[in-house]
Amino acid sequence: MLDLNVNDEVSRLKAVVLGTAKSCGPTPKPEEAYDPKSLEHILAGTYPKEEDMISEMDAFAAVFEKYDVDVFRPEVLENCNQIFSRDIAFVIENKLIKANILPDREKEFEAILHVLEYIDPEHIVHAPEEVHVEGGDVMPWNDYIFVGTYTAADYPNWITARTNKEAVAFLKEQFPHKTVKSFELRKSKNARENALHLDCCFQPLGNGKAILHKNGFLVEEEYKWLVDFFGKENVFEITSDEMYNMFSNVFSISPEVVVSEQNFIRLNDWLREQGFTVEEIPYAEIAKQEGLLRCSTLPLVRE
Repeated sequence: MLDLNVNDEVSRLKAVVLGTAKSCGPTPKPEEAYDPKSLEHILAGTYPKEEDMISEMDAFAAVFEKYDVDVFRPEVLENCNQIFSRDIAFVIENKLIKANILPDREKEFEAILHVLEYIDPEHIVHAPEEVHVEGGDVMPWNDYIFVGTYTAADYPNWITARTNKEAVAFLKEQFPHKTVKSFELRKSKNARENALHLDCCFQPLGNGKAILHKNGFLVEEEYKWLVDFFGKENVFEITSDEMYNMFSNVFSISPEVVVSEQNFIRLNDWLREQGFTVEEIPYAEIAKQEGLLRCSTLPLVRE
């Protein structure tokens, strides 16, 4: 059995579900795009090829192997994009919460049922239908749960709005002893301004550090709260181009070890200056779908 345990984003990782790029299907039609960045690459003819994405995910899997992490992979569904396992579920403490994601993606959850067999059914929570939530918007951080959301009246009109105010209330109910802190995110049809999930503009790291992008937040006070929480001297502020390239979507294997994209030179240099070990891998093709390293992982057990 797996004893689920996730209380933050950085403690030593023991078990994870890593998505898969196998049989991810043909290039989507423009009307099938879930986000503005994918749409941009579909229209430009630069949408990533399956073999390139498989090789990027193999590089990620090799890093997990190096650090003795137990890696589960989804069952491969034919012609289905299953890269972003973070969207379908997330773990807080000893509970795995099934996300209510875009209806077209429901079968992706079914592809990890073989993993759920290792988990006590009492620890698997199905959010009610009105709760819209994806794992990219949810970050456990010790006594806090940080949640990216969008609560404006036009929420139903935005395919990029993935987590609603009902989700914030649901998490408060599930974890009454934690402080659930929500942040309004900027939704846009322009990929350079759209914060699809909280992890597209914010990422806490080990040693009290964090990556932030101010313009990803709709409410300046909420952004400032995070700067004060971590301390300005501990924050790496990324530009809109860097947000577009997913600089904040790195992944921590431990408080000292961060997996990052090999082209994130400015960030990776800063991380090393702060004392981190940076495991650089190629992931630029997958980034074309507005998701990166954190999006591809569903941590199950951290120390």
